[in-house]
Amino acid sequence: MATAVAVALTSVGPAAPPARAQSATRGMPIIRDTEIEQLMRDYATPILRAAGLAKQNVKVVVLNNRSFNAFVMDGRHIFVHAGALFDAKTPNEVIGVFAHETGHMAGGHLQRLREQLASAQTASIIALLAGIGALAAGARAGGGGGDVGMAAIMAPQSAIQRSLLAYVRTQEDQADHAGLKFLNATHQSPRGMVDLFKRLASENLFASKYVDPYLQSHPMPTDRVAALETQAKASPYWDRKDPPELQMRHDMMRAKLSGFLENPGTVARRYPLSDTSLPARYARAISAYRHSDLRQAIAMIDGLISAQPGNPYFHELKGQALLEGGRPAEAVAPLRQASQMSHHAPLIDVMLAQALNATSNKAYAEEAVGLLRNAVSRDPDVPSAYTQLAMAYGRKGDLANADLASAQAAFTSGDLVTARQLATRAKTRLPVGSPAWVRADDIVNVKPANIRAGN
Repeated sequence: MATAVAVALTSVGPAAPPARAQSATRGMPIIRDTEIEQLMRDYATPILRAAGLAKQNVKVVVLNNRSFNAFVMDGRHIFVHAGALFDAKTPNEVIGVFAHETGHMAGGHLQRLREQLASAQTASIIALLAGIGALAAGARAGGGGGDVGMAAIMAPQSAIQRSLLAYVRTQEDQADHAGLKFLNATHQSPRGMVDLFKRLASENLFASKYVDPYLQSHPMPTDRVAALETQAKASPYWDRKDPPELQMRHDMMRAKLSGFLENPGTVARRYPLSDTSLPARYARAISAYRHSDLRQAIAMIDGLISAQPGNPYFHELKGQALLEGGRPAEAVAPLRQASQMSHHAPLIDVMLAQALNATSNKAYAEEAVGLLRNAVSRDPDVPSAYTQLAMAYGRKGDLANADLASAQAAFTSGDLVTARQLATRAKTRLPVGSPAWVRADDIVNVKPANIRAGN
């Protein structure tokens, strides 16, 4: 049953991440990067609006996993593997994936699946009890009664599994239909969804010859693609192309993932020196700073900045390279530029504050506090922001708020014991009833079940 649940929640397919990363309490390695997250929002927002989910604050979460996959687990998140972004050649392919996943959320499939699982669990228990009764009767009678009892257990379990997986296949088919509807409503081509599924079908063709189609959580690839393509080609937007500027952002995103996640040899093969495009130069510059000579990497990044002076992510990259290269004072200026150009994107402001803290200049403490307070108010699920805030408060000599920020860092990371200890100490230093004291008191009194994973 656990296997059935896991498969049912998977909806499409069979290192050090960019900028910032964190692991959710359940062990999912999450990639945090302003540039990538903004692109994912731009892909998903029109689809979510067409599905009537714009007000649900649905977030796209990128997981550091090289396999091709995307899935939903609740009504607030679409999870996509970095491998899906690597393998999707066009924005339209990723948008098609999001349209399919949004179909699951809009169709209420997760809640219905839970109901089906509950029914299956009850049926399993009944079948198991009946089988145990047959085993006992066989044992009393002697002979081969045990075989009869085992068959009585296994046969109903197999039927239940097939019934559940058939239900899931129906949901997948419904999500495909809904995805086409959302793409048409947003005047986008369904070609990307079809092309992507065709590629997956081709990769899985050999294996699928030896698989029982009634034991799969998804329709067999060839059948699914054939049904989808017939309907998709009827769309008036079938031949519509992605705008060139969006394709460029997509290519830059893939280059960034390659530079951060792949080894230098792979980056060099994927983006050889003969490729002078901006994405290729981006990937090589990232790879150089992470694995080679910092001086060479800075020269390459300066070349990117010369090509696009208004691109905040190039300035961010320069600041990150300098910061991680042990030159925080030099990192401050490019990170300030990146912060201003990105309208104070929280993750970039956190990195700027980190650079200010790393200079050990007490004069920067107040600026760092302001940046971090703004960052956590807009994105509270970044543990490193609270850690840096604790350092900044410590430099100011504000030990009460330093303790509170440290407690929040531990809480956001899922370390409830440490969070309570630090929050308890913070309460002794804060004015009773003040907003900060109330936040500390909330942490002290929180129940383990109320902890939510950062994402």
